[in-house]
Amino acid sequence: MTVLDSHAQEGDPDVLLADSGVSMPTVDDIGAGRGPSWLDGWLAGNIGDIVAWYRHIHAHPELSRQEFQTTQLLATMLASAGLQPVIGPTGTGLICDVGTGDRCVALRADIDALPLHEATGLPFASKVDGVAHSCGHDAHTTVLLAAGLALASAPELPGRVRLIFQPAEEVMPGGALDMIEAGALKGVERIFGLHCDPRVEVGRVGTRVGAITSAADLLELRLTSPGGHTSRPHLTADLVHALGTVITGLPALLSRRVDPRSGTVLVWGAVHAGEAPNAVPEEGVLRGTLRTGDHEVWEDLEPLVAGLVQSLVTPLGVGYELHHRRGVPPVVNDGESTAILRAGIESALGGDALAGTKQSSGGEDFGWYLEHVPGSFARLGVWPGDGIMRDLHQPTFQLDERALLTGTRVMVHTALTALAS
Repeated sequence: MTVLDSHAQEGDPDVLLADSGVSMPTVDDIGAGRGPSWLDGWLAGNIGDIVAWYRHIHAHPELSRQEFQTTQLLATMLASAGLQPVIGPTGTGLICDVGTGDRCVALRADIDALPLHEATGLPFASKVDGVAHSCGHDAHTTVLLAAGLALASAPELPGRVRLIFQPAEEVMPGGALDMIEAGALKGVERIFGLHCDPRVEVGRVGTRVGAITSAADLLELRLTSPGGHTSRPHLTADLVHALGTVITGLPALLSRRVDPRSGTVLVWGAVHAGEAPNAVPEEGVLRGTLRTGDHEVWEDLEPLVAGLVQSLVTPLGVGYELHHRRGVPPVVNDGESTAILRAGIESALGGDALAGTKQSSGGEDFGWYLEHVPGSFARLGVWPGDGIMRDLHQPTFQLDERALLTGTRVMVHTALTALAS
């Protein structure tokens, strides 16, 4: 990790403003008056700025491991508050401690965007062709930035709060590994994170003890054949038939070899082979995702899949090459950390803000942090309460900007609760 350079500390005030012609709306602070007084005061004085930061980040998305401008923006803002952000070794992502003391808890946000075309029609829509913040990472980033700056305004803190702005969540095996290797968890007792959830109403936060996401691996199977004429399949190895056998056979066999309660599912997303209808192709490829909600099952999947593929294709005479790319482990929230998070949510927004949530089959590299320290991950409500629930990873995804304030309050209160426990 490298300390922020002097140029970044000088700052660039232009990046802190909304784009020309975009006015900042009045955003209600759902948790206003719940304290502490320094947090209420800081939010009251910075609501417009928080929305401006969010809209700027939304309009200028960057793909995984390319988040250089976003990183510099964050570093500039944190340095302007007298903090000492430390940029990651590749120039993307950073960590920054707020407060002093031996005890340290971490708060994490992911900062990368998706390779999607935005179709929201918003006045602050993405200015980068083919790149969009359609998963809410712009909100996660803004929430953590606001929480860090609010904590920096506190008269005193009962310990240190480490802000982890992580790159490359959207690519496997995830930028969390880079941050861990760079020392982001050194001295950290617990870690907490939030993710936007368009199925949860703004002002509420979904929590869960145990697994809240699933492991996600990538499979690529390449088959080879001598090729030949479709009128004489007995003289060659029928590659397309072999592909079809694996397409249907592998998911079926897995369902009989893995505990069905684990939520293990294989879904193919791409298959390519041949061009001519009367020719047996020489090459073909299958690609898909393999997911499970059980950590122990995930540990055993790679050798199991390899053995099943071999049993399916060997009798068919085709050659094969299997690439099993291990992705991310499930995010498994421990009970004590989740109790702390729930207490933080209740302090920040009241008891009515607490909501349950189901385990998702989606992957999230926050799980890597929980391989090293206990923690908890929650679902931040971003649905306004009426209208369409626009799902994550859709070009039309957008959120209720009040969630920027509720998320900030939850992060601050959770950190304070964790340090006081």
